[in-house]
Amino acid sequence: MASVTVTSAARSIDKHRKSFSLLFYRAVRDLKPVWMLEDMRTMETFYHEDASQRIYTPSEALLYAIVHDHQAYAQYLLSRYTDEALAKPGERFCCCPSSAPHLAMAVRYDRRYILRLILQETHRTHSTPSYTDRAGCYHMEDGKTPLHLACELLRPEAVVMLLGNGASPDSNDLKGLTPLDVILDKLRDCNGLNGRESRQCLDNLLMFMPRVHFKMKGALGREPERWRKVLGEETYKYLTGSSPAPLALTAMQTILKQLSPATFPDSLDKLPIPSALKPQGLHNG
Repeated sequence: MASVTVTSAARSIDKHRKSFSLLFYRAVRDLKPVWMLEDMRTMETFYHEDASQRIYTPSEALLYAIVHDHQAYAQYLLSRYTDEALAKPGERFCCCPSSAPHLAMAVRYDRRYILRLILQETHRTHSTPSYTDRAGCYHMEDGKTPLHLACELLRPEAVVMLLGNGASPDSNDLKGLTPLDVILDKLRDCNGLNGRESRQCLDNLLMFMPRVHFKMKGALGREPERWRKVLGEETYKYLTGSSPAPLALTAMQTILKQLSPATFPDSLDKLPIPSALKPQGLHNG
């Protein structure tokens, strides 16, 4: 009889916890004030094994803030709990030990303001590998870095922000593909608006790649006519290694190497050169 009573109590506690979790989720979704969300997040609940356990960690709360674009809450969590907010969330959110789910989530949902906040805070922490180069969830993202994801989703602003803040353009996903491979695959079959965004992503990527490294180089050589049409003669020759980088591209690569990731993109905005020569997308919407 006692065991039945304990089991019933445990179920009641679990039901209460899930109900309260749903309330917190809805409160973030409805953009409730930060003080209210923090009161809810830190409220102790009666867990079966540990009565002091909290409903959500700052890391888990930040994921909700990103999904629902609660900018004020994201800013609070990142400034008040920088290390905890960017730490690995619980297994109910992501079970990969070294992923960067917050960056990936900000890219996936196109949360540009929060993406900038996260990147600014990462310069105050020291992590290995670099936070911007950590692979995404191996189950959800196939080990793609946030930069791979930005290229796949055709987010030119995210591409610039990640590269300007130190993300490596040479990283590989589980299939051995670089971000450049991802963009070329997108460019091959897209047109119209997507074609323009793909081209912006490609141009932005090349500005931060003094040495091009990608898996699809052989494919470009096997279909020269097709790729010349997609890329243009100058870019095609550069990527296939039959001619050096265009002078304008070389100049921008040299300039961008001098900019400190800690002051990006402000340092980019202050460059005394025409905006048309700078990486595109930072001011598009």
